Amino acid sequence: MEDSPGADVASGAACAAVKIGIIGGTGLDDPEILEGRTEKYVDIPYGKPSDALILGKIKNVDCVLLARHGRQHTIMPSKVNYQVNISALKEEGCTHVIVTTACESLREDLVTCLRPSFYDGSHCGARGVCHIPMAEPFCPKTREVLIETAKKLGLQCHSKGTIVTIEGPRFSSRAESFIFRTWGADVINMTTVPEVVLAKEAGICYASIVIATDYDCWKEHEEAVCAVKLLVCDISIFFFYIGS
Repeated sequence: MEDSPGADVASGAACAAVKIGIIGGTGLDDPEILEGRTEKYVDIPYGKPSDALILGKIKNVDCVLLARHGRQHTIMPSKVNYQVNISALKEEGCTHVIVTTACESLREDLVTCLRPSFYDGSHCGARGVCHIPMAEPFCPKTREVLIETAKKLGLQCHSKGTIVTIEGPRFSSRAESFIFRTWGADVINMTTVPEVVLAKEAGICYASIVIATDYDCWKEHEEAVCAVKLLVCDISIFFFYIGS
């Protein structure tokens, strides 16, 4: 019998060299999910990550949790130092990164100040220019594990979709929202780029669990999204969307 995509992750022996970095987005950065948790503050050449690295285990698998916006949610999407966050997880030995991101849905049924590359010409950046292939931004094997797990848990999920990333902290205008829908995009957020690009440059397997918390502003007569709503939303009503 052929093993399921999640078989290796479930096997302690197969996980010997696996270390999972978890970047928690809005509402999903609870450090209590880790067993034997410890905190580690790091400072690397690029600077300091968004918060302390929370080390521990989940089902006997070594994990490192990092709150993308800080545990007090004080860092705006456009101010997150994605370079440092990915570098810190890489230096901590993470082989895979799984992230969560709160998004607005673009479907009925569902000049930047960011540093988008390690090869940015800065004094602490990598030398040269890296034209990283992005035809397949997300790790297919890690996505298979996430999709398989979501199905086993009985969660409503879609196996693929298209994400539009805008520079926050503002939400999109109604005109922009309509344009993104005409492009065939499914959800919109503020953090997938440059995070996924940096992970690819660093050679880390990256996959995203996208949570559609509401409709974007294209859908009239719906309650407008707000940051407070995202922070207090009950996880039981989240719609899981595995990005691709």
